[in-house]
Amino acid sequence: MPQHKSAKKRTRQNERRRLRNVSKRSKLRTSIKKVETASDKKTAEVEFRKTSSLLDRYTTKNLLHKNKAANLKSKLSKVVKAK
Repeated sequence: MPQHKSAKKRTRQNERRRLRNVSKRSKLRTSIKKVETASDKKTAEVEFRKTSSLLDRYTTKNLLHKNKAANLKSKLSKVVKAK
């Protein structure tokens, strides 16, 4: 357990950030699944745009590495084109 006041505060901040990051990652995974399981091309394209935007946003917030985001976008674009 932290003893100093600043260490206690840091623990509280880390917990809040962890919960926020878990939520965002979950939202991202759901969005990716929506693209992959879309029934038709039109729906897949709409979901791909939303997911691509999320990936870019989370990359700038350092929730995701830029290369990981690029790889995911590439993979998803192939899925959309195949539909």
